[in-house]
Amino acid sequence: MPFGPPSWSPPLPHVPDSISIETFMWDESSGRHPLAQSQDPFTDGLTARSYSASEVKERIDHLARGLCKEFGWAPDQGSEWDKVIGIFSLNTIDYVPLTWATHRLGGVATCANAAYNAHELEYQLRDSGAKAVFTCLALLETTLAAAKKCNIPKERVYILPMAPGVTQGVDGYDHKTLEDIVIAGSKQPPLQASDKSWKTGEGARRTAYLCYSSGTSGLPKGVMISHRNVIANTLQMVTHETPSRAEYGRKNDLQAFTETALGLLPMSHIYGLVVGSHAGAYRGDGVIVLPKYDFKILLQTIQDYKINMLYLVPPMIIHMTKARDTVKQYDLSSVRACFTGAAPLGKETAHDLLSIFPDWAVRQGYGLTETSTVVCSTVPDDIWFGSSGPLLPGIKARLVTVEGNEITGYNQPGELWVQSPAVVLGYLNNPTATRETFVDESDGRYMRTGDEAIIAKSPNGHEHVIITDRIKELIKVKGHQVAPAELEAHLLTHPAVNDCVVIGIPSDREGEVPKAFV
Repeated sequence: MPFGPPSWSPPLPHVPDSISIETFMWDESSGRHPLAQSQDPFTDGLTARSYSASEVKERIDHLARGLCKEFGWAPDQGSEWDKVIGIFSLNTIDYVPLTWATHRLGGVATCANAAYNAHELEYQLRDSGAKAVFTCLALLETTLAAAKKCNIPKERVYILPMAPGVTQGVDGYDHKTLEDIVIAGSKQPPLQASDKSWKTGEGARRTAYLCYSSGTSGLPKGVMISHRNVIANTLQMVTHETPSRAEYGRKNDLQAFTETALGLLPMSHIYGLVVGSHAGAYRGDGVIVLPKYDFKILLQTIQDYKINMLYLVPPMIIHMTKARDTVKQYDLSSVRACFTGAAPLGKETAHDLLSIFPDWAVRQGYGLTETSTVVCSTVPDDIWFGSSGPLLPGIKARLVTVEGNEITGYNQPGELWVQSPAVVLGYLNNPTATRETFVDESDGRYMRTGDEAIIAKSPNGHEHVIITDRIKELIKVKGHQVAPAELEAHLLTHPAVNDCVVIGIPSDREGEVPKAFV
């Protein structure tokens, strides 16, 4: 029998399959927190620029109208693959709203890692079939080089506005900005959202995000994430955290409270995209957006905006524990919890952090791009260091040995297989990898994670998932997947390299780093 969520976990609400992510996020009839009672969804941590929830909803509508005018698109015409928009940018308060505007007109947003070079970006733009790219000034040169190779004309490269400090030293440009398109769209007639004509199940079949992941092995592949996938994981996280948030509200005499969260993790990464940006906005929280990691700016931002919830990766936590003198110069008393994922957090590091901030709830989660993010996570009253927590509502998991036998007991390692309404459609134009990763069983479709895990009882008596090893060959550097095959192929282009192999080795700061044998 598969493992499931703990007994205390509320059941997963109905997950709609015939609406877009944009409708789910911004139509109050879908269950979101009332717009008038919500915090500003995204605030620029460097400039304090923000829009209210109602203003964001309006801007999404105007941006969708502007995109239709700019490209000659219509929401109810053509396939989603005719309307692919690439986003290659540092975090901005317009990043995720741009994706929602794309969904409103029935398109696909493909988010590219801001650390990519021109060759890597070219691969994603070409593979995804992107028709246009939105970038920021700091990445414009790289974007133009990649776009040229993909035959994307210069006038189809657009600029996302950012704080002057981020773009300092960048020369002038002659590209339209996102703001230009919003203004143009505001003058266009009303637009009927594409999902108004969708049939039952269409939200489960249509791709909304195309995020690139190496999966369990090999070169990056386009992960086709449906509207229903993101809606499901948003509901799973919100439902999973409802009891602990309600308890916090009771203890602090708060009625239906919202909180302020950190938006530092790259919005191109599934963790920053879904966990950091969708779940919070849906329940009325505010996200303070920072474009990139700067330790002192991070601490100053937490202090200035009185941030309550920190979404981090282990290297950031390690930095905090090793820079105590610097950390103590800032008032971080507003923080009630931090959530870490993308790579394992060591028990010692967690205890080191608690020694500085004993009142913080140090939570850990586990997920993948292929599960539209979170599979399991700890909650404040059930934290067990070394564990990734219990399964979220609506998720079933199996542990399978290398011989193919299912494990039903505790503390026995096997490959983690996950079934969830958030498990994605598959890999774009790669049926072989899709067949290898997604398997149909008698009780439904499972995703083979490539990670070895055990199920163990926490001190509170609940079943927790503990990731024990990585079966797959990927190297996790600062939470990002690095495929050895990609590095090996690059090294082999050097005339002095006859053969090579790349492996991952442990690193206190990065989690893992690649090591090559040439």
